[in-house]
Amino acid sequence: MLPPPFVLYVTTRGERRGGGPGVRPASYLPTQPPLPGRPRQPPQAPLLSEPLPKDCHHPPPPWRSGSAAPSPPARSLTSPSLGAGGWMRRSESTCSVNYSLGLRGGKGQMRPATSLPHIAKGVGSTTLPTPSRPCLLVALRPLNLEQEKEAFFQSDYKYEPQFEYAQPEPRSVLEKYREGSGLFLEQAVGIMECVLRKFSSYENFEEVTGGSVLPKSQVWAAVRKYLQKEGCVGEVVVRLSDELLSQAVMVVESCRPTLTINLAGARQHWLEGMLRHEIGTHYLRGVNNNLQPWATTEGRKQFGLKPANPTEEGLASLHSVLLRKQPYLWRAALLYYTVYHATSMSFSQLFSHIARFVQDPDVRWEYCLRAKRGQTDTSQPGCFSKDQVYLDGILRILRHRRSIDFKMLTSLGKVSYEDVERLRHLAVFPRTRIPHFMRDPERYLQHLDHIVAVNELDDLALQHLLP
Repeated sequence: MLPPPFVLYVTTRGERRGGGPGVRPASYLPTQPPLPGRPRQPPQAPLLSEPLPKDCHHPPPPWRSGSAAPSPPARSLTSPSLGAGGWMRRSESTCSVNYSLGLRGGKGQMRPATSLPHIAKGVGSTTLPTPSRPCLLVALRPLNLEQEKEAFFQSDYKYEPQFEYAQPEPRSVLEKYREGSGLFLEQAVGIMECVLRKFSSYENFEEVTGGSVLPKSQVWAAVRKYLQKEGCVGEVVVRLSDELLSQAVMVVESCRPTLTINLAGARQHWLEGMLRHEIGTHYLRGVNNNLQPWATTEGRKQFGLKPANPTEEGLASLHSVLLRKQPYLWRAALLYYTVYHATSMSFSQLFSHIARFVQDPDVRWEYCLRAKRGQTDTSQPGCFSKDQVYLDGILRILRHRRSIDFKMLTSLGKVSYEDVERLRHLAVFPRTRIPHFMRDPERYLQHLDHIVAVNELDDLALQHLLP
């Protein structure tokens, strides 16, 4: 019996966007071709630190608002529940390549969905409903993005983009993420000032620490090597795309875990960190979650689980930089900072404001676009605060890093670190998987301590903010 194939999709669309890889805001993802003999499924609808004012009130971030808060539809592997199918837009050029370990499969063959891990169901007989909307990364990409970007650049950055969307998000989702928090603003600014003191500019930081952008062949080789490290060869569908505005996104499509990687952001020294983020964290925690009695929405309610975020994204973001010599948390910090100021600024004002940290106009456009997702008239102040979850989760985990059982946290699946102790005696452990970089707890903690030191984070300040 041949070993399972590694499935790769390469998607391109001519011109690649400029700018750095630090943040590539949401874009569309290409669909795979239909299986032979199966009809194509129709797409579903889709630096000086800034002191805060003394009277500044920090509303709780939406991911800590309790069960009563409205929740966006869950389609990605960052969510605790995995839908049965994800919607993705079609690309102009899709090439599928199947490899086994050292053997090339037949050209054009695709592994049947039934032979890949089916993680659309939880434990028990309850089946999650098929989602009717795409994930937020897709749904909140403006239809007229390129036209509005051109108008904005031609106006010398004075024009306020007027975005159009295929189907506006429900008001409950936009309301949930409409307020940015300033709780960790001092830490965000401090992290970025560390980088600027050492590298003078973000652009220099990117070049020195990220290395060169890799060609497709090397990206593919690196992905396959990483899948072998985690024992995931044949389990994850991988796509390479020029159209993704974020660095990468992991979703479930037709019961297949599917990772799409932004080629423009696939840098030599950053690529494996992205794989630790998406596969080593989101995917493996999703696999473990599916083994547990709280795998379904009903199960989470039954056990009274806290939201998986900010733990999920905080952990994944830490793993992005975990093994770097210079593990700066720049991306999470600038996302947090940009969202906070978007609350009180128009698009053009925000674009000008973050020039303090990023000179490249393409990169600034992308940060501002993420912070203004969901808005139609960007002349109005307002933000989409979901991107603050990264730094929020990072700092909460670092604050409690000496008391968290990280291997147990991973084994339990998509749970908050706050739920670990009460769930450990209820968990199912056979067949749970721990990523290779978490298997030595002492060394793992040393890496976290190094992240704290490099980013000049103050443990006492974190203890004060997070008693």
